[in-house]
Amino acid sequence: MSGHYGVMEFVISNTLSATPYLAVIAVIPGAMMYYLTGLTRGAEHFAYFVATLCMCTLLVESMMMIIAVIVPDFLMGIIIGAGIQGMMMLNGGFFRLPNELPKPVWKYPCYYISFHKYAVQGFYKNEFIGLSFPSDQLIEANATISGLQVLKERLQVEMGYSKWVNLAILFGMMVTYRMIFFVIVKIAEELRLKLRGIRFRRLK
Repeated sequence: MSGHYGVMEFVISNTLSATPYLAVIAVIPGAMMYYLTGLTRGAEHFAYFVATLCMCTLLVESMMMIIAVIVPDFLMGIIIGAGIQGMMMLNGGFFRLPNELPKPVWKYPCYYISFHKYAVQGFYKNEFIGLSFPSDQLIEANATISGLQVLKERLQVEMGYSKWVNLAILFGMMVTYRMIFFVIVKIAEELRLKLRGIRFRRLK
């Protein structure tokens, strides 16, 4: 607002300064939750879990920055942000399976623009691929079901791409939200300068 630096510098510096703290917030609770709940052991699995958790926190911060610019009232901004997060969670394929979501609005487009969809499916792939479980079908004794079958048949996960693609999509969404934030702030700055010029000319 003082004009000492531009919008681009602000967006870049804000992202770089917030990322280490958000990473710490993701790593410490993520490590406690990951090992206490007995998820799949392995450095790669844990690294993916923490990276996705960190990307989600960055994504949520980016979304709330957009809302903060559009809605200047602090309390109203929190309410609107929580409402958007709630709608995304309901449409993310966790509370209701993807094929059970009503197709107008809830699945198209809400399901596909919800970042929870990509985070949850990435977590599922990270956990289930490579494992096998006792089958609940009593057709034959000692029957097992693979993790891939669980993902495809029970959880209706899209298996056309790997979990790292899910993480890349989350990163792309985060960058997109930051760019939207940049555009909104840039437009607001231009409008503010034009309004100042109009007021100055009137006073003159």
